[in-house]
Amino acid sequence: MYLMKDITRDGNPILRQQSETVPYPLSAEDRKLGQKMMQYLEISQDPEQCEKYQLRAGVGLAAPQVGVGKLMAAVLTPPDEDDPEQISPFKAIMVNPVIVSSSVQQAALTVGEGCLSVDKEFPGYVPRSDRITVHYQDLDGAEHQVRLKHYPAIIVQHEIDHLHGTLFYDHIDKNQPSAGIEAKFLSIRAIKSAISNKDVIPN
Repeated sequence: MYLMKDITRDGNPILRQQSETVPYPLSAEDRKLGQKMMQYLEISQDPEQCEKYQLRAGVGLAAPQVGVGKLMAAVLTPPDEDDPEQISPFKAIMVNPVIVSSSVQQAALTVGEGCLSVDKEFPGYVPRSDRITVHYQDLDGAEHQVRLKHYPAIIVQHEIDHLHGTLFYDHIDKNQPSAGIEAKFLSIRAIKSAISNKDVIPN
């Protein structure tokens, strides 16, 4: 199980490196990596467990953030509080993910983005494509291609950035950090339903 002490912080060179393709079949080590990243997200989105282990709640975690330079990331979008079954809109351990198409229309979280690996706050809009199509493999090697929009799309773009040495604040316009863009989205209700009083912006 990963704890906050295991999270790589900004300034570590691995966060600025290109990650390597993961070969199949997965090694036991790589499979465990994916499982442990998802486990972190699941525990961090449980208020009691999050408090118990002193975690920062998250919706995504990429391999470089735990010191591994491989193309792998876990995403767990919180369910909407109006969903009686409380099912995550998008939950996946993505191996070798590639964004194959993206919309011209942009979106950003109105509260900005944050990151488990970045302790300092960087105010400002982080422009992302509002809709994307992403191709990836799961832990068993099966290929998936999914279309995502709004909040799940933002999360996935944030995590894929990590795999290519990019951090969220690289996208902020330093001269006009709050400059308007075409659309802004923030799934307030989904966030509140999953985590109480926790920071769950992309990690």
